[in-house]
Amino acid sequence: RKERIVAAGALLSDTVNAMFGLTSNKPTHLRIGTAWGLDRYTTDILRQALVLISDHELNPSTFAVRVCASTGASISAALLAGLTTLSGPSHGGVAANAHKTIEAEVSGDTAFLIEAKSKPYMHGFGHPIYPAGDVRATCLLDTLGPDTPAVRHVTSIAAKWELRPNIDAALAAFAMTASLPRDAAFLIFAVGRLAGWCAHAIEQLETKELIRPRADFTPI
Repeated sequence: RKERIVAAGALLSDTVNAMFGLTSNKPTHLRIGTAWGLDRYTTDILRQALVLISDHELNPSTFAVRVCASTGASISAALLAGLTTLSGPSHGGVAANAHKTIEAEVSGDTAFLIEAKSKPYMHGFGHPIYPAGDVRATCLLDTLGPDTPAVRHVTSIAAKWELRPNIDAALAAFAMTASLPRDAAFLIFAVGRLAGWCAHAIEQLETKELIRPRADFTPI
C-alpha cells in the first residue's frame, strides 16, 4: 500500500504541475496560489476550497475512478477516467454555468436568469443530496463573507429561486472575488477531487473486486 500511496502522490504532484505549467514540489495550494498571483489570505481560502471538494462519496466521476481501478488498471488510468467524466456539463461544467449565472445577476440579464432557473442545479443552485443546503458551499461562502459582492449576488439569486447555492456557485463566487481566470472554478474542482480519487483508486485496487453492475431488462 505504501508504494501505491507514494506513486499516487507523485502522480498528483505531476498532474498539478502540468495543469499550471509549473515545476514545483510545494504544497498544492501554494503552487496554484503562486501561478495565479494570490496573496497569503486568498491562497488559504483556496486551500479550504480544495479540501472541501476533495471527496463526495460515489458521485459520477468518483464512481468512474472506482470502476476503472476495479479492473486492475493503473492509478493514472483511474484518474484519467475521473477527469473525462468530470468534464461533462452536468458535473464539472456546472461551475462554469454558475459563473455565467452570477454574471447575469450582476448585469441584470433577466432572459438568461429565467432560462437558468428552469435547470437550477446546472447553474449552481439546489442539490439533490442537500435539500437543506450544501454544507460545503455554506462553509466557503461564509469564509468569503456576506458583504463580498459575488456572495451578495449568489444570495440574491438563491432568494429569488428559493434554492440554496451548492459548491459550484461557491467556487464561482470565490473565483470572481479573487479575479481568477474563467476556468478557475473547474480547475479547483478538478485538483481537489484528484486527491480524493487517488484514495478511492487505492482502496478499490486493494479489494481486488471487479465492479460489474447488472442490468434489469424489461420485455417490451
